[in-house]
Amino acid sequence: MRPGAAYRLGEDPRAEGRCAWTAACRDLAAAPRGVRAAGGYDGAMSTAVEQRPLTVLVYSDDVTVRNAVRTALGRRPAADLPVIAYEDFATEAALVRRISQGGVDLAVLDGEAVPSGGMGISMRLRREIHNAPPVLLLTGRPQDAWLATWSQAEAVVPHPIDPLVLARTAASLLRPRVAVTSS
Repeated sequence: MRPGAAYRLGEDPRAEGRCAWTAACRDLAAAPRGVRAAGGYDGAMSTAVEQRPLTVLVYSDDVTVRNAVRTALGRRPAADLPVIAYEDFATEAALVRRISQGGVDLAVLDGEAVPSGGMGISMRLRREIHNAPPVLLLTGRPQDAWLATWSQAEAVVPHPIDPLVLARTAASLLRPRVAVTSS
């Protein structure tokens, strides 16, 4: 780029002792991360930031399991996904009522929950709710994965929760939801 090409002809930005780009840099620094400023880009994943948060429901009768799921997934399970908005549920009735309202991107169900296990709830969602969200089922052990086939869950992760496996699995279920809602 030639010297002087960044400002208008006849205007010397050095006259006031500052660069022609100062105002643009100041505006960019004040903008939220991921926002494009004057055709520029600040290096963040702007496509993920500009989208609505993903709604993830976490069902378990055990608060430690719900906390473990939220901790494992974090604010976003993958860099290319929007931020997650969590909703916790300890009862089947409240969970089913919320899912029937719509707007849910993923349901993480504890297969070991009492009195209603996640496998039974997953089957109920498939039978009773049109366009139910994908279900990620937490099983008591890896050998229980065959039960998830009966429950028609899209994915299974065994206890104890491995954060990397859970995040990778959740991201694979959420990506198609982002593609559908952004188009």
